[in-house]
Amino acid sequence: MKELFLPAEDGTRLHAWHVPARAGAPLVLYFGGNAEEVSWMLEEIAPDGSASWLLTDYRGYGASEGAPSEAALAADAPRWYDHALRELKPGRVFAIGRSLGSGVAVRLAAERPLAGVILVTPFDSLVAVAKRYYWYVPVGWMLKHRFDSLALAPRLSAPLLCLIAERDEVIPPSHAETLFAAWGGPKRKIVLRGATHNDSDRAPEFWPAVRDFLARAGT
Repeated sequence: MKELFLPAEDGTRLHAWHVPARAGAPLVLYFGGNAEEVSWMLEEIAPDGSASWLLTDYRGYGASEGAPSEAALAADAPRWYDHALRELKPGRVFAIGRSLGSGVAVRLAAERPLAGVILVTPFDSLVAVAKRYYWYVPVGWMLKHRFDSLALAPRLSAPLLCLIAERDEVIPPSHAETLFAAWGGPKRKIVLRGATHNDSDRAPEFWPAVRDFLARAGT
């Protein structure tokens, strides 16, 4: 593994961990959850040569500078994609978005061609989630970062694997179901039985489903 640094469009220094694989192997771009420092994923990835990984740190986390915002994250994701195509030369590119990162991955899928998208405990939009918790407040116009994945989903054609935590206490599963139903491309969902929002990757179905999807999609 090695560390990569990339200047954002505004000059902010961005950081990612790169776990390489054989030449021409697919590349997986990983976008984590809210306040997630992604280096923990280095222990989860099996470096078997079947895929390389690029674990991106959001602004203000890990070794990335700056402060996160929807606009910044939406701009940084395609910049990492373009850099990976130019410098790493992968066979195909996938995106994995966990929780907040699902909004980043969906936005990337609307702007760049992807061999597949994996969404883990995703939401339809942050406005919809906020309304569930703060129904008595006009969150529709108060919420600064909206991440409206539902508006983009119908026109996306990349294959989707949607991993839903059955007991998600942060983002109720109905929000993932709504997004899944709206997805325009081929799709598959797996409900991770007994899983909560923060332990979905410990479900026995999680990693086999991810690896199977990476092996099959885009071939």
